[in-house]
Amino acid sequence: PGNEALGEARRVMFEDGLVNRRQVLGDAWVDKSLANRNHFNGEFQEFITRIAWSQIWGRPGLDHRTRRLLVLATTIALGRWEEFRLHARAGIEQGGMTVEDLKEVIMQSAIYAGVPAANTAFHHGTDLLRELGRL
Repeated sequence: PGNEALGEARRVMFEDGLVNRRQVLGDAWVDKSLANRNHFNGEFQEFITRIAWSQIWGRPGLDHRTRRLLVLATTIALGRWEEFRLHARAGIEQGGMTVEDLKEVIMQSAIYAGVPAANTAFHHGTDLLRELGRL
């Protein structure tokens, strides 16, 4: 019975996480990620959906816009440009984030994460906004 209850809890958390993940990143991205699951990365996809997308993105303390701005600032500080572009694109395409929001999070990051990181973020942001027809 304990294993069944644990399995059910994981399933519910996964389903809840998928709702948040789809709201934040969009159906196309999530469908692509899930389609690329295999025996090597499948458990990781389930883990991040349950923990990051259900337990963290589903917390009541911050709305999705605020969480996305925090993710952008963190990815700038860490130089994780693939995640920066993913969340910047999704924020603009899914709504809830403006071009002005993107600019301001990069400006703020220049002070706390450094000018070189912000410079790179502006390059990525400019390329992305051109791709989206926003520049």
